[in-house]
Amino acid sequence: MLRRNVVVPGKSGESLLMLRVTGAKQPVMPMGGERLKDAEIELLRRWIDEGATVNITAGKAEGYSLALRPAKASSLDAVMSRYFQEHSVQPQPPVSDAVFIRRVYLDIWGLLPPPERQLRFVADPSPDKRARLVDELLGDRRNYAEHWITFWNDLLHNDEGVVYHGDRASITPWLVKALEDNKPYNEFAASLLAPFSEEDPSGFVEGVTWRGTVNASQTPPMQAAQNSAQVFLGINLKCNSCHDSFISHWKLKEAYALASFFTDEPLEIVRCDKATGQTAEPGFLYPQLGSIDAEASVEEKRAAAARFFTARENGLFARTIVNRIWRLLLGRGLVEPLDEMEGAAWSAEVLDFLAADFIQHGYDLRHLLKVLTTSQAYQLPTVPSRSLREPNYVFRGPYPRRLTAEEFADAVASMTGDWRVRVDNRPVPGIYGREWRFKANAMTRALGRPVRDAAVTERLTESTTLQALELTNGRMLNDWLSDGAKRLLDQPDPAPAPLFDSGLMRGAARVDIDLDVSGMREVRLLLVDIDSYDPARVKAGWQIDGLPVEAFPAALGREIVVDLSGRNISRLRGKVMIDPSSKESDIGPAIRAFIFDRPPNLRRLVPAEGQPPVAPPSRAKTGEALVDQLYLYALSRRPAAAERRTALALVAPSGRMEREGVQDFLWTLLLSPEFQFIR
Repeated sequence: MLRRNVVVPGKSGESLLMLRVTGAKQPVMPMGGERLKDAEIELLRRWIDEGATVNITAGKAEGYSLALRPAKASSLDAVMSRYFQEHSVQPQPPVSDAVFIRRVYLDIWGLLPPPERQLRFVADPSPDKRARLVDELLGDRRNYAEHWITFWNDLLHNDEGVVYHGDRASITPWLVKALEDNKPYNEFAASLLAPFSEEDPSGFVEGVTWRGTVNASQTPPMQAAQNSAQVFLGINLKCNSCHDSFISHWKLKEAYALASFFTDEPLEIVRCDKATGQTAEPGFLYPQLGSIDAEASVEEKRAAAARFFTARENGLFARTIVNRIWRLLLGRGLVEPLDEMEGAAWSAEVLDFLAADFIQHGYDLRHLLKVLTTSQAYQLPTVPSRSLREPNYVFRGPYPRRLTAEEFADAVASMTGDWRVRVDNRPVPGIYGREWRFKANAMTRALGRPVRDAAVTERLTESTTLQALELTNGRMLNDWLSDGAKRLLDQPDPAPAPLFDSGLMRGAARVDIDLDVSGMREVRLLLVDIDSYDPARVKAGWQIDGLPVEAFPAALGREIVVDLSGRNISRLRGKVMIDPSSKESDIGPAIRAFIFDRPPNLRRLVPAEGQPPVAPPSRAKTGEALVDQLYLYALSRRPAAAERRTALALVAPSGRMEREGVQDFLWTLLLSPEFQFIR
């Protein structure tokens, strides 16, 4: 029974639950975890105001079973055909070749199809060309891995370009290789849950506990249980990590039982931060899958947990990943919400067919992608999206989906040929890289790239004021399009190589300088932030022998120009250093120092070597050719006559292509809903 006044049916404003989740009353719930999203709070408010009908089995389908009950059918199309008949749905004809190639390129590689590839595909009369295209895309190990790592980074809260503190550790090298090698998903998950070999990624187990003990419901073992259940089984244990859940059937003792697999210490059960005096016994969420001795070592318990999570008899394991990937490709899950996997699917037959087929094919993720992307359901035209919790939902076609932040950025780079350069910690040339390899910035955060301090099972895709401001006035996109326009016109700004590069500097680092500056008129000193925890408080600077250069503080990002004319200096000697006062952990300096003999290109401080991820677009010789090229690249179609006239008025107002006009044209394409959505 609910505590008095926790929920007052029909009166959300008087309900303690609402006061806690909104922060109007302390402590804020859920304790120690992420605050509820606005949409979740509104849903809770509406539930209370509509009477707060309590059903202790809420979120669990009647008669829920781990066992799969696959339909007797030879293909997904056959199962869907029966579904359409049962629901009196007459499917629309499949999308055009132009729409299909854009859709499947973005879904498998995360990249736009180059115009030349589009034209060849559309002109190909072969009836099996769509299946062959899917095989071609899935067969490219690098591009497949460099797209799908974003999905797994979200789920496994792995990130690039950030400094990991405490026990958190990167699993990127392992994850890239696992995706490139198409590691079977059951082995993939087992390696994350029980990393015992030298090749296994200990960073996931360490990562789920990286915050340490926040409170009784957020100890490292409990965090491991919460994250593992959410990621691999679509079960949310956050509420019942504090008390018996009143929105699902899960109990406090069950959360503690799972947490016991991730520690070799006894776990006392604590309810709402109050000790109960009871010690938890290790037990899996579904006891029918097996048990483990409470005296077993933590290694034995983790190995057992990995077996139970990935057991062939555990149909929920396969259902969960099938549901996540269906949602990614078709816009709405078979089960919604994604982390309430015991809920009813809009077609249990489709879900179990796909899960069973996935298992029969050795937990092969690429096989699952092929089944989905070659299906009739995937190739249907999109339909207007509605609430993901729509009652009595009937599938009629995919929902439109927004490009992810990484897809948006990679599209800009592909269309312009202007790729970001990934810089090593050492003073060596950089390499071109796709967006996932870089630290998030203001633009990608606005476009939905999450903070991966916890498992992210779905991104926010709604338009926001911040997003609109960033796309219209943001410095990142403006500078990128400016450089991209210059590159399209074969007029890129020079990017001189530095005379001196300190490499990454941390703590109280000091690096000696000894440069030949014979004949130079000036040198430019530049300190840039790489990943300091608090850049504004970093004190660093230069000490140059015989020159009036202020040692401290030199502002990060601001050049110091030193006039060498008339000084008769042939060598520049001195030091660049971080003041010891900046060593404090809440400052965490991580900077880099450069010296140039001419104005640097701030977007290309380090020269790049090697090839970009995608070949640069062909050089268009006329405004008409450039307009057609960019329309094909961005939208997978040529412009209509009126669109071409408008675009040419921007690109070549006097008959000759101009940089500012090309930049404005790129911007109009990128802000078009036709570009920003996968339709």
